[in-house]
Amino acid sequence: MDLIETGAVAQAVLPVAGLRAHLRMGSGFSDDTTQDDMLAAYLRAAIATIEARTGKALLRRGFELRLRAWAASERQPLPCAPIATIDEISLIGRDGAAMVVDAARWRLVADMHRPLLVPVGAVLPVIPWGGGVRIRFEAGFGAEWGDLPTDLAQAVMLLAARHYEDRDAGAAPGALPQAVAALCARWRAVRIGGGI
Repeated sequence: MDLIETGAVAQAVLPVAGLRAHLRMGSGFSDDTTQDDMLAAYLRAAIATIEARTGKALLRRGFELRLRAWAASERQPLPCAPIATIDEISLIGRDGAAMVVDAARWRLVADMHRPLLVPVGAVLPVIPWGGGVRIRFEAGFGAEWGDLPTDLAQAVMLLAARHYEDRDAGAAPGALPQAVAALCARWRAVRIGGGI
């Protein structure tokens, strides 16, 4: 399974000014924005960490999932949530040729923790021998920072601030700060029954 991000979060969407205020950086000077690129990098790192921890795409963007086989013929779990749209499912032949699957043959079962792609009928389309399947979709709570749940937005802000404060310390990566882990706790999927 390969999950590829096909859309990037624009820097204008990142709450750089909010992080600057959170850090209580000086304002009213001619060089207020000199550290904005670094702050944006810390926000991106924090977003990636929170997304990995929760299995949620925070800001809406495009993804492409590539599989060699379905998880089961009657369902395919999708690796992140919330799913906004499934744009295309294509069967890929051994020669690399793609054939788009008719949208009437599948449907999305939306779920905040474990969204599923299921067939309309008995089974999902048969994947060609030696080939695969490509699923293009958009996931995320919304396109703007204000669309995020408050606790996840705060977790990102706290973690980005920690990255900024530790930038010269040479600290080894470790566990999430307790406050960040607590804010993420309700968004983590509970694994019961081996993922079934």
